[in-house]
Amino acid sequence: MRILLTILIALFSLSVLAQKTKTVEGEYTYHAPENVTLEQARRTALERAKIQALADEFGTIVSQTDISRIENDNGKTDVNFLSLGGSEVKGEWIETIGEPIYNIRYEGNMLVVSCKVKGKAREIVSAQIDFTAMVLRNGTEEKYESDQFRNGDDLYLLFHSPIKGYLAVYLVDADDQAFCLLPYRNQTEGIYPVKANQRYLFFNEELALREEHSLVDEYVMTTERSSEHNQIYVIFSPNQFIKAIDETANEGLPRQLSADKFNRWLAKCRKHDNEMKMKMMPIIIKR
Repeated sequence: MRILLTILIALFSLSVLAQKTKTVEGEYTYHAPENVTLEQARRTALERAKIQALADEFGTIVSQTDISRIENDNGKTDVNFLSLGGSEVKGEWIETIGEPIYNIRYEGNMLVVSCKVKGKAREIVSAQIDFTAMVLRNGTEEKYESDQFRNGDDLYLLFHSPIKGYLAVYLVDADDQAFCLLPYRNQTEGIYPVKANQRYLFFNEELALREEHSLVDEYVMTTERSSEHNQIYVIFSPNQFIKAIDETANEGLPRQLSADKFNRWLAKCRKHDNEMKMKMMPIIIKR
């Protein structure tokens, strides 16, 4: 009975910890350079407002690394010291409450975008999983990393994790539709397991794992607009999770759901899994 009670208390404590979030608010004003579009400026202001909210609530971690470099020139030894400093917020954004509020104006010829945002967040209390995720354009090596695409360009994703786990990849387009890029359409388990320390290249049949050749979906980026902003979400956890409920709306496209349903699914997953990490990478597609 004592052992059972201890187990129940431990499970209850983990459940409370997994769901512990705070409501936070942040505001940021972004002065956009000349080459930045209004959509890009809005997105930058929003992301920095979220970071400001996290920093105000949870604080930041300040780090410093000292590097020494020793040079020998014709018998003369020179020692140089370099100090690298940086900071990062101690919290992570879980979901946005309501719609962000924007104030867009011009000061002289400069675009200025202010953003207020409210959402739910949680404190980071342990070391983060440092995985690699890179969007590639028309090539399968790291040098092809890009966030700029044109009609007809191929899309690939490079992924590498130091630990084993589970992966999902979504693309949210300009029409607020979320497309499930991974797991592939013909994978019926609704989950994609990855091994530790293995380099994965997705959306390329030729370089895929042998057992996955018949499953791989390959993607070509297209748009009917002059310019379209999309976001790619890479979601990873050492704990098993299942992709969002979606459906096939067009045989030529990945399975899809609304961006609102996708965001609610992602927020729910992250509330219950402290170890789930997400990387969002914006891309632009031009005609």
